[in-house]
Amino acid sequence: MDNSSYAETGDAAWSALYITGGVAALMAVFVFRRNLGAELGLLSNLGIISGVPTTPLIRASDWFKLFQDNRLVGLTLMNLFDLVEYALLGLIFLALYGALRQTNRSAMVMATTSGLIGITVYFASNQAFAMLALSERYAAATTDAQRSIILAAGEALLAINNPEALYQGTGIYVSFFLVLLSGLIISIVMLRSDIFSKATAVVGILANGIGLCYFITLTFAPAIYWIPHPISAPFRVIWYFLIALRLFKLAKS
Repeated sequence: MDNSSYAETGDAAWSALYITGGVAALMAVFVFRRNLGAELGLLSNLGIISGVPTTPLIRASDWFKLFQDNRLVGLTLMNLFDLVEYALLGLIFLALYGALRQTNRSAMVMATTSGLIGITVYFASNQAFAMLALSERYAAATTDAQRSIILAAGEALLAINNPEALYQGTGIYVSFFLVLLSGLIISIVMLRSDIFSKATAVVGILANGIGLCYFITLTFAPAIYWIPHPISAPFRVIWYFLIALRLFKLAKS
């Protein structure tokens, strides 16, 4: 195979990656949510769904009961859809690396590696399916001794990740920080490139920079730790959309 054939193959590979990343970014626009609990509460008040808890789910027994009452609500509150978003984000990061690798290769390698590590850590930390499996075993248990063992296992999982608790396990914080840091670095590289618009870069800086303020509020003002999420969410949705449009254009060029 001559050099021109190699170049054509490489161009086709990058084009396919850009299209994949663009589709993932568009899907992320619709999958991304930061306040599913409130949305579920609204649907419950309207009588559309049932089984939505009105108090925080702190103990394993609370989660087991929820999974038995409404499995979909339980998986949603256990952040099942975050797994989908993080998977899409991994594809977006890879496509952005391809688009920006010539602008600042070392920064993009660091950002992409950081983001993919954060995504991997989150997949290892999310306990949605593990809690569902334990709830099924708990419902099938026939003795108090069996239930006690399963409850203890559930409490151990909640120590790793309990979305209803104020403080999460270390893995959740590490993954969240690495993904936001990756997005911030990528946005700064965008600002210095001619590939993405300045608006895309600025929106990305706002989305990820405000998101990182979560750790500041959690440390120094835990009563308002939730505020950075709703502020950064609109910027993130717009960022995904602008990224998708640009990646589709790159795939055609």
